[in-house]
Amino acid sequence: MKVVLLEDLRGRGKAGEIKEVSKGYAKNFLLPRGLALVATPAVIKQVESKLEKERLQESVDHDKMVELAQQIEGKEIRLKARTGGGERLFGSVTAADVAEELNRSITTPVDKKRIDIEKPFRRSGTYEVAVKLASDIRPQIKVVIEGEKEEEEQGEKQVEKEPEEKAEEEGEGEVEEGVEEGPKDAEEEKE
Repeated sequence: MKVVLLEDLRGRGKAGEIKEVSKGYAKNFLLPRGLALVATPAVIKQVESKLEKERLQESVDHDKMVELAQQIEGKEIRLKARTGGGERLFGSVTAADVAEELNRSITTPVDKKRIDIEKPFRRSGTYEVAVKLASDIRPQIKVVIEGEKEEEEQGEKQVEKEPEEKAEEEGEGEVEEGVEEGPKDAEEEKE
């Protein structure tokens, strides 16, 4: 039985190809799952026109990807992250962080899945990262991770604590020694 494949089938053929298959395979597997249609002249013509439209759309998309790759190529993305000793980051910089920062500097958004990072960055420094736009289009960007020292943040925390320390020194919020707090009504009833 001749069928026209609607989808790529591993080991069988690609979409749009006309294949000779057994009747049982066609009726029990390919046709019920929508993977193929019986090869009639009308169906063949319809599938060919559909494939031609898809090829045209892919070429338009490919042109857009080339244009986007030209925008992205050589960009430098700067990220700031908290660091501890030895330039090690608190947390990490992921593909989502890189994509978010990249999207701020270009017109067309890039999904985080297209950022080619094997493992999240855990140290400050400069990294070369590829952006997978298509199988043959992979522009390179430079990611610079600048560390903010922990000491700077501790200095800011001490500045914030100073008003609280002043309040404690003035005696606000403290209980004087020798004075008991509790129910005064019981003592007044005894008198």
